[in-house]
Amino acid sequence: MKNQNTSREFSIVNAALLPDMSRRDLIKGAGLTLAVLGGGSLLTACASGDAKGGPLTATQYLRIDTDGTVTVISPQTELGQGAYTGLATLAAEELDADWSKVKVEGAPADVKLFGNPAFGGALQGTGGSSTAPAFWEPMRKAGATARAMLVAAAAADWGVPAGEITVKNGVVSHAGKNKSAGFGELVGAAAKQPTPKEVKLKDPKDFTLIGQPARRVDSEAKSTGTAMFTQDIKLPDMLITMVTYPPRFGGKVKSFDAAAAKAMPGVVDVVQFRTPLREGVAVLAKDTWTAKKARDAVKVDWDESSAYTQSSSDIIAEYKVTAQKPGLEAKKQGDAAKALAGAARRIEAEYEFPFLAHAAMEPMNCVVQLKDGACEIWNGEQMQTPDQGTIGKFLNLKPEQIKINMLYAGGSFGRRGNSFADYLLDTVAIAQAGAQGKPVKLVWTREDDMRAGFYRPVYLHSLKAAVDKSGKITGWQQRIVGQSILAGSPLDNGAPVDFTSVEGAANLPYAIPNLQVELHTTKLGVPIQWWRSVGSTHTAYAIECFIDDIARATKQDPVELRRTLLADKPRYLAVLNAAAEKSGWGKPLPAGTARGIAIHESFNTVVAEVVEVRKQGNGFKVDKVYCVVDCGIAINPNIVEMQMESSIIYGLAAIATGAITLKEGRVEQSNFHDYTVLRMNQVPKIEVHIMPSTSNPTGVGEPGTPPIGPAVANALTVLTGKTYRQLPLTGAGVTIV
Repeated sequence: MKNQNTSREFSIVNAALLPDMSRRDLIKGAGLTLAVLGGGSLLTACASGDAKGGPLTATQYLRIDTDGTVTVISPQTELGQGAYTGLATLAAEELDADWSKVKVEGAPADVKLFGNPAFGGALQGTGGSSTAPAFWEPMRKAGATARAMLVAAAAADWGVPAGEITVKNGVVSHAGKNKSAGFGELVGAAAKQPTPKEVKLKDPKDFTLIGQPARRVDSEAKSTGTAMFTQDIKLPDMLITMVTYPPRFGGKVKSFDAAAAKAMPGVVDVVQFRTPLREGVAVLAKDTWTAKKARDAVKVDWDESSAYTQSSSDIIAEYKVTAQKPGLEAKKQGDAAKALAGAARRIEAEYEFPFLAHAAMEPMNCVVQLKDGACEIWNGEQMQTPDQGTIGKFLNLKPEQIKINMLYAGGSFGRRGNSFADYLLDTVAIAQAGAQGKPVKLVWTREDDMRAGFYRPVYLHSLKAAVDKSGKITGWQQRIVGQSILAGSPLDNGAPVDFTSVEGAANLPYAIPNLQVELHTTKLGVPIQWWRSVGSTHTAYAIECFIDDIARATKQDPVELRRTLLADKPRYLAVLNAAAEKSGWGKPLPAGTARGIAIHESFNTVVAEVVEVRKQGNGFKVDKVYCVVDCGIAINPNIVEMQMESSIIYGLAAIATGAITLKEGRVEQSNFHDYTVLRMNQVPKIEVHIMPSTSNPTGVGEPGTPPIGPAVANALTVLTGKTYRQLPLTGAGVTIV
């Protein structure tokens, strides 16, 4: 199937700035506004309007205006992952809307109206690749409900049964009476119709938008520069703030000299601030360049008596010792210890993973205004409910007094989903200290983003496998050592085992009779955060490389070994077989070229990737990646393809060169010269294949990342005979060219 919007191919195997509005403001004006909540209930308020019929006021997922424009109100942030397009597709499908008249606005922060069903509706936020699966039914029901009310209005006006009316491309018609009307013509009358308690959703065979590579609803605004990001916000009397942070985590301000900074024209103030997470010295100025020059001129004397001072090598050395001891049990079936003790052969390996930065193209930023006993924020907001709670606690305000205006975000990969609200709290504290009610925009440089960040934790995996004389794996022990991302956060459920540390391992799909997964949760003074695909960033690499180790040791083909281990997992097996078929697994390759494979499930999506790696000069070239994904129904195959490509490129950069390293507690990296991302000439050809499915959609924003690392490492091992158990690959002298 040819993608109509680009020259790329894929195959199926076999807003503008939100206005300053209250909930009441949002539902004013002529139009039909409604939403269906996760449980399927429809919440409606009183209808109002003139004699011709006015707008129906209801909860906010969908609005149809008198000009026929369909506006989807998205509770999910558009971080570049296609959330706006996906949600709009669901509503427009059931509404039978004209796609050219569909647009999307970010929803205000209000968990009662916009709670994410993936979190039981208790949290408004975007994360865990949850957008498509969580809103698959609510958005479709919103569209179907609006359609039913438009049809009812037309039927009443034309004096015909509703069942005889058709809707297509935003036009309601009755063939027998030769009647038709656009949505805009009917919204007034539709607002007077009773809201149906139940609506029938389409049979998938009748989909016209779902499953098609429709254009993205955000592409035009981003291409023309009209899309509103935080840096685009300009408010009256707004001040710019830039911050000097401690060079070591946990450092405190002893004193500072701001005389030179304050003497600069345009500098308003220099203030010290403190939050529960950290403290620093901030410049408030009238423009960004002045703020930066003044920030650089401030001299700060730091108290580092309680600062974190370990180096990365110290952490790994401690983790290696810790891994020798039993940890907390995350998964147990059978008796792995007994299987290992009586094994014909034992295979062991240890894998090391560094801190990783998120390195989104848009560094962290936000705009904050404290005024009239309330707080208003503008940013690419990812975790509305936790941020409202954290900031409310800091300011002694109720969460509903924290108003958040949701803008586009230039990437996140988990960073903007920080449940500690770090950079938001910084800005709030700075505004409190010196803005005097004026709005304050926090601007971070790339160096700030790298060194004042929250990182993917360091992890160490110790694996042991028991193999019998026939080459069958009879036992598996895996010990994982690393920090808990959830501990101490608003999302901490108090469980002794942080599931994010063991996901991908505790739910190992391979049929191994004796299995034990253990976890050692460590405490370091380094702030950490989920990173694209979270626990699977390290568990997939360790497991899939270890499976290949076992295949080599037992002289089995890596695909055949996986087929045996996945014999009772038809979904995995189908993806694995498709990847092998599409890549020509087993067929001869040119000299100096090798294939590697990996398969992994994250966020209920199964992805297999086969890579072809070639020796080139003093390095290695990843020539091609074959990616097969089972994500249920592909709402928009074009976006699925984009997300697989993005995940692969992101993951390849991380395993090739990605590492945040500490030297005596100081972050050594500062910008893209020493924390490199993949260059265009290093990007391989990527061929994405989507498995056909009638199952509900699963996540696609993250699952393409975990398999790429082990697939590349496994191919490199075929070429070199070496194993790659310490990331990044540059540590083993491997250069991806």
